[in-house]
Amino acid sequence: MHSRSRHPERHRNERIGWLRAAVLGANDGIVSTACLMLGIAAANVARQELLIAGAAALVAGAMSMAAGEYVSVSSQSDTEQADLQREREELEQEPAAEHRELMAIYIARGVSPELAQQVATQLMKHDALGAHARDELGIDDRSAARPVQAALTSALTFSSGAALPLLAALLAPPHWSAPLIAGTSLLFLVALGVLAAYAGRAPVLRAALRVGFWGMLAMAVTTGVGRLFGMAT
Repeated sequence: MHSRSRHPERHRNERIGWLRAAVLGANDGIVSTACLMLGIAAANVARQELLIAGAAALVAGAMSMAAGEYVSVSSQSDTEQADLQREREELEQEPAAEHRELMAIYIARGVSPELAQQVATQLMKHDALGAHARDELGIDDRSAARPVQAALTSALTFSSGAALPLLAALLAPPHWSAPLIAGTSLLFLVALGVLAAYAGRAPVLRAALRVGFWGMLAMAVTTGVGRLFGMAT
């Protein structure tokens, strides 16, 4: 009777793209909407105006995040496609030079020249463009830019984050709107930091403190600005 050896590999790098967009979207949704609503609440506006401002911040922010993410990731995708096209042309025109280039990459990583030659030859026979894209350009299916996915993720996560302070304001008694918005938003930010750290196997306490500190600072500053404008009117 022999035991079957198991060595499951669970890497987190496949999550980096969508995790970054999701955390950024939700964090921005909470912080920007909560800050806007706290600034307006500090200026002593009516409850209806506060809710309208929060709803407008949700919609405008979600569209802005989606558009910005789409443009940014599309630029990255265009660059990747241009690099791949240039590599495709070089493989057609100078296959021997590309073979030497791939060999040099493996040798620089510590592979012996003889083995590097064999590996480069076999990989170029199997998928020359894929080998150069991965090992020379650093492009593979896991890290390839996906503009639509990034835009939708950012819009949805921003909306989810922005809905939280808006919901707190909607359910809070009129005179408790600002404290509940600030308290619940800070709680949501800390929970988001913990969730992101857990998903990426990063230090949980550091992530929670970082997100909470910057969120609290942003809310304090905008509340102060709102009070100044409220006193001036």
